[in-house]
Amino acid sequence: MDWPQYQAVHSRRRFFEKFTSGIWLAALSHVLRSEGRAGDEALLPRKPHFTPKARNVIFMFMEGGPSQIDLFDPKPQLVKYQGQPLPDSLIKAYGSKLAFAQPDSAVLPSGRIFKRWGQSGIEMSDWLPHIASNADDLCLIRSMHTDAFNHHPGQLLLFSGATQFGRPSLGAWSVYGLGSESQNLPAFVVLVSGRGTSGGVTNWTNGFLPSTYQGTVFRSSGDPILYLSNPAGLSPKTQRVTLDAVKELNEQHMVDSRDMAIASRIASYELAFRMQTHAPDLLDFSKEPAGTIEDYGINQEVSRPYGANCLLARRMIERGVRFVLLADASWDDHSDLNEKLKKNCDRTDRPIGALIRDLKQRGLLDSTLLVWCGEFGRTAMVEHRGGNAPTPEKAGRDHHPFAYSLWMAGGGIKGGRVVGKTDDFCFYPAEDPIHIHDLQATILHSLGFDHTRLTYRHMGRDFRLTDVGGNVVAKLLA
Repeated sequence: MDWPQYQAVHSRRRFFEKFTSGIWLAALSHVLRSEGRAGDEALLPRKPHFTPKARNVIFMFMEGGPSQIDLFDPKPQLVKYQGQPLPDSLIKAYGSKLAFAQPDSAVLPSGRIFKRWGQSGIEMSDWLPHIASNADDLCLIRSMHTDAFNHHPGQLLLFSGATQFGRPSLGAWSVYGLGSESQNLPAFVVLVSGRGTSGGVTNWTNGFLPSTYQGTVFRSSGDPILYLSNPAGLSPKTQRVTLDAVKELNEQHMVDSRDMAIASRIASYELAFRMQTHAPDLLDFSKEPAGTIEDYGINQEVSRPYGANCLLARRMIERGVRFVLLADASWDDHSDLNEKLKKNCDRTDRPIGALIRDLKQRGLLDSTLLVWCGEFGRTAMVEHRGGNAPTPEKAGRDHHPFAYSLWMAGGGIKGGRVVGKTDDFCFYPAEDPIHIHDLQATILHSLGFDHTRLTYRHMGRDFRLTDVGGNVVAKLLA
């Protein structure tokens, strides 16, 4: 066979390959679009099951388990038990559900001063004056409970609805259901402060959902994402030509391999290119009024990192980002409770108070759901760590999954109220117990979803965030 004959045969073969591949690619594109997985199209805004109250979420995750007894749920009656063990009935109930402390450890009353705030008169700690000043916008839940008493399982349950790896996170489910309103920024953004969460990427993973829905971690200074800026000498025009060539190769590879994940890869490259233009402006606070910078505590060393993240969260919401996760660590105070908890409150209280007020002043609070929580709470008993002398100054608290507090605001939540009540030792909910799956169902309800219908088929069955449980908590809703 000479060269012209080879070219003719090769050309005919390539024609039929391209012809059949084109049919397959068209069919694949149709399937991907119908399942919400066609790259950029997967992030187009979509209608939920019913009209939502919230369009965006800012989830403030305080990793480690903040002490509800010292922040949100005053228990003055603990004073009379100071230095004594819990009643026998409660000691037996603990069983093996303590991470480190002993069930018969001495009761530790809180040294905090609680006062009533706002017209609603919600009681909160003196260490949270800025958050508490917004009491009339907050719905404080004091009767949360969870199934996990260690950090990583607790965080998996909070964000993915199960203690097993591999499930999609709350942010991923939200974007899968609603799509994005931003063409130039990721739909799901993660801002991390402190020393990093136990769950790490599993708190913002896409799980078995397409990779389009995973959280994108931003940095608060420099390039928001590593390597976002072009190397010196690489112009935007050259970058565009390079991306077009890579896109063509990826599309051909998708045809040849039948790998549907490549569509998400193509979309990610295109989004990254758009972000190179728009992300730097997002991080530029120079046009923000000086009063705003001061309110967020960005000009103070102690609150600067978290303040910058809170202001970034507001700016992202304005630009159409659907879900912002503020992950702060660590609130895991097994010892030196008074010192460590005070520092954490000083770092975060002022920025969060400013964020609530700022969203409200801009008319964004009604459409933005705010959630503040940890993966569980802390015990009413003392724990001593690291050979420290058992003194009040060195005291800490162990993990407590049976009853703890969190708050929500905005986005369809009724403010200025307390839901739930715990017993005298903050051991169990005494009224309106709310499970993690109930919280998740209520969040999805605010976003316009029936949590039992927001599903994704994987390995032969339909999965959902709330697994096989969960009920919307009507008392939380406006």
